[in-house]
Amino acid sequence: MRKMERVWSLVIILSFDLVVICCDATETPQYTVVHSEPDFDIRLYAESYWMSALVRGISFEKSTEEGFHRLYQYIHGANLNSSRLMMTAPVLTSITPTGHGFEYLVRFFLPAKYEGIPPQPNPELNLLFYEWRSHCIAVRKFSGFAKDDTINEEKEALVASLDNRLTGKTAVLEDKEFLHNCPIQCFTPPYRSPE
Repeated sequence: MRKMERVWSLVIILSFDLVVICCDATETPQYTVVHSEPDFDIRLYAESYWMSALVRGISFEKSTEEGFHRLYQYIHGANLNSSRLMMTAPVLTSITPTGHGFEYLVRFFLPAKYEGIPPQPNPELNLLFYEWRSHCIAVRKFSGFAKDDTINEEKEALVASLDNRLTGKTAVLEDKEFLHNCPIQCFTPPYRSPE
C-alpha cells in the first residue's frame, strides 16, 4: 500500500463567479467530493491525462504565463498531426522548491477523446505527457488572481484549515513537515468572462 504522502496533494483553486456561469460546457477532470468544510473540500479525482510544460524560475506569474504559452501553441495545432484541441479547465500549475529557485509544472487537462493517446507536441515546445493517477486532493477556493504574493498565504490558510478540522482523522495530517512542504498546485480558469 502506498504511503498517504503519495496520495495527498494540497491544491489552491481560483474561483471566478462569472467563469462558472460561462464555462459549464468546458470539459474538466472528474471528481467526487468526499469531505466538505466551509473553507475547503477534499476531492477524490479520477485518473486523468495532462500535457505539461516545465518552467524553472522564481516568479509564479511569469512561469505560469511562459508554460501556458507553450501549451496554448500545442492546443492550437503545434503538434505532429496539426490537431486543434478544445480548451479545457483547469490549467494546473504545480510549484516545487529547488536549490536554485522553483520548478513550475504548468499542465493542460487533455480532453477525454485523447486519454492515453494525445497528439505528440512539436519537439521545440518541450512538453511532456503526464498521467495523473486517481487520488485525493484538499482544495481551497479563493477569489481573485493567483499572484506571487498570495500563493503562500493561501497555502498556509489551507494547511491551517486542514490542521484545525481534520487532526486525528488521517495519518497525513500528523506529518506537519509534509503539510508545510507540500508542493502548491493552482487550478486556474483558462479565461475570464467578458465584463
